[in-house]
Amino acid sequence: MVHRPGAAMRLRRNSPLLYTLLSVIRKRWSMDKLRTAIVGPGNIGTDLMYKILDRGRNVSLEAMVGIYPVEQSEGLQAAQANGVDVGTDGLASVRAIADDVDLVFEATSAKIHESHAPTYDELGLFAVDMTPAAVGPFVAPTVNIDALSEDVMNVNMITCGGQATIPIVNAIDQVSSVEYAEIIATISSDSAGPGTRQNIDEFTQTTAAGLEEVGGADNAKAIIVLNPAEPPILNRCTIYTQVADGTDLDAVREDVSRMTETIQSYVPGYEVILEPMLKHDLGVELEESEVITTMVEVEGEGQHLPEYAGNLDIMTSAALGTAERLALDWTERLEGVVR
Repeated sequence: MVHRPGAAMRLRRNSPLLYTLLSVIRKRWSMDKLRTAIVGPGNIGTDLMYKILDRGRNVSLEAMVGIYPVEQSEGLQAAQANGVDVGTDGLASVRAIADDVDLVFEATSAKIHESHAPTYDELGLFAVDMTPAAVGPFVAPTVNIDALSEDVMNVNMITCGGQATIPIVNAIDQVSSVEYAEIIATISSDSAGPGTRQNIDEFTQTTAAGLEEVGGADNAKAIIVLNPAEPPILNRCTIYTQVADGTDLDAVREDVSRMTETIQSYVPGYEVILEPMLKHDLGVELEESEVITTMVEVEGEGQHLPEYAGNLDIMTSAALGTAERLALDWTERLEGVVR
C-alpha cells in the first residue's frame, strides 16, 4: 500500500484548487529530474531523504518504502511530514510505484537487497545499493562512475571506510602505482549500530576489495576501530600506501588535493587533516619502495544523523552523488539498456 501524506490529503480536502496547483508545480519540477525512491526508512534512509530534499539538484524523491505501519516507523513519519509519499508493503509498494520511479536507493540489509535485486531488474529500476550485498559493481563516485557499462543497472556503494579512502588511494595510484594499501577507519562507538557490529568481517573484506578493484592497489587491507570516547569522536581514517622509492611527493599532494575538492562537492564535511607524507619509522626494510601516510576526517552535515557520525553520512552523500551523476546521462543510459 502506498500512503499519500496526511497534510497533502487535508490540503486536497480543504483547498482543492491550491492542491491541484501545487501538484502541477511539483510534477513539472521533477519532470527533468531523476525520480527516486528510498527502500528502508531507518537512519540511513531518513538521512538520505533529508539530503535529497535539501540539495538534490538533478534528483527528486518520489517515495519512501518500509514494511511497518507509518505509526511504527519514525522514518516514514518524517517522510510524510515532508510531503513524500510512503509505502508500507515493502517490495509490493515498490511494484506499485515502479512507473513513477527511475531509481531506488536500497537502505535495508545485504540479505534483503539480494532478494530485492531481481525485482528491481525486472521492473527496469536502477538500484543504488548501500548494503554489503555487492550484487552490482563497486562505485566511488569520484573515481569510476563514468566508467560504468551502459547495461549496468545495480551499483554497490562499498562501505563508509571505502568511500572515505578509496578516492585517496586512487589519486596516489595515478602518480605512482600503489603496491599495497592499508587503511584504519576509526569511528565513534555511538555511530556503530547493530548492523555495523554484526558485519565487521564484511566491512574489512569489502573495503579491502574496493581498495584493489576501484582504488587501484595491487593488494590491500582494511581495519575498523570502534572508539568509545565521550564526547563521541569524528570519523577518521588513516591511509598507508606503499609506492615506488623516489615517488614525487609534491605530485601526490597535488592529486590528493584535487580529489579532495571533488569529494567535498558532495561530502562538505570531508577534509584531509594530514596531507601525504613519507613514513620513516616503518620497523621493516622495504626494497625499492616507500610508504606514504595520509589522514582524512569526515564530519556529518547533521540533517538527521549526529555530526560525529561522518561514517554514515559519507554513505548517504556518496549515494546521492552517484545518483546526481547518473542523472546527467540518464537518457543515454536507458537507450543503452534498451539496445
